[in-house]
Amino acid sequence: MTTAASPAETSATSLLRFATAGSVDDGKSTLVGRLLHDSKSVLADQLEAVELASRNRGADSVDLALLTDGLRAEREQGITIDVAYRYFATPRRRFILADTPGHVQYTRNMVTGASTAELAIILVDARHGVVEQTRRHAAVAALLRVPHVVLAVNKMDLVDYAEPVFARIAGEFTAYADSLGVPEVTAIPISALAGDNVVTASATMDWYGGPTVLEHLETVPVTRDPAEDPARFPVQYVIRPQTAEHPDYRGYAGQIASGVLRVGERVLVQPSGHSSVIERIDALGQSVDVAWAPMSVTLTLADDLDISRGDLIVPAAGATGASQDLTATVCHLHDRPLTPGARVLLKHTTRTVKAIVREIPSRLTLDDLSQHPAPGRLVANDIGRVVIRTAEPLAVDDYADSRATGSFLLIDPADGATLTAGMAGTAFAASAPDQPVDEASEGWDF
Repeated sequence: MTTAASPAETSATSLLRFATAGSVDDGKSTLVGRLLHDSKSVLADQLEAVELASRNRGADSVDLALLTDGLRAEREQGITIDVAYRYFATPRRRFILADTPGHVQYTRNMVTGASTAELAIILVDARHGVVEQTRRHAAVAALLRVPHVVLAVNKMDLVDYAEPVFARIAGEFTAYADSLGVPEVTAIPISALAGDNVVTASATMDWYGGPTVLEHLETVPVTRDPAEDPARFPVQYVIRPQTAEHPDYRGYAGQIASGVLRVGERVLVQPSGHSSVIERIDALGQSVDVAWAPMSVTLTLADDLDISRGDLIVPAAGATGASQDLTATVCHLHDRPLTPGARVLLKHTTRTVKAIVREIPSRLTLDDLSQHPAPGRLVANDIGRVVIRTAEPLAVDDYADSRATGSFLLIDPADGATLTAGMAGTAFAASAPDQPVDEASEGWDF
């Protein structure tokens, strides 16, 4: 039996997922384009296409924003509409970036792009400072528990690279982020158009001694000790070959969502509560005695239990309770409103169950973080609190404790459309207090 390589041994090829956000015309796409161009991550044919598009728009120089604004409507209007994903790498790290829209009506797109991000870059125009949309994006980053936030004060060339301008904006934003509970803010003065402090250190801002954007992206810690998190293993597939060679083999395949699992450890199967011991862990065709998130493994247990897709295997010592009642903060994604009494499907990890929206206690106003009580419904881009009743018990963690097992989706059972993204528990400090469930409310009787 062998032990898989530790996270420290694979750090040289670590992956960072990050998202960009900011107000309209703050230069998000230009920053991303500059990052790709100056890090030599743009292919020759891509650069030629951007040069042609720039000439067709009458630009005097290459418009690097076009590297990410891929939709025709985006290029014609000079704005970002959809979330643009780009993949690139440096010798030190691999990256997946999401360039998200700045318009308020695309808040749901930022939620989509930042939901899996470990870092968010929020841009501010140095001429305008912190504006309403800046505060909105900071609130969304806090809501989604993004662990690292970078404040990129852009267009410093238009304010004569003045240090007091940067210091004032950085101080105001950091104070606001602290009030939201954002754990870490790194402020960097940049000019995406000129390339100052994006990949190369600025020669005109010698008063700034911190890292460039790329240096920070390459060095920000993205790995943590998996043992600090509770182990969670959603079963994705039950392997039963029933061959002459393996007549009684029963393995449970999936990806470890968080934490560490060990051979010999006593575990519980949620929501049934049945108990057993891990007998074997198979990873990449070999048996290992320890495995951790996000490894994909197959477990075999000492006892023959009734386990199927959607069940959650957890250590007996750190098990979470299963319940049919769920209170959560959600962002509504669909153009169809979400209303009390709505019958939906709730997808949590690999499990999908019927559910009903029992109550919508409040809607969050991101402009000033106030709560609008009993809004009656949530429309696209709204963020609010909901009370949900599920047809079957679910073992859901608080989103504050686990982004992987504290999140869920609400799906329209009629056409399979994704309606809402949810975060269980008090995922955001400004959320309204939990409201009691009205047992007399109409809907599916669970």
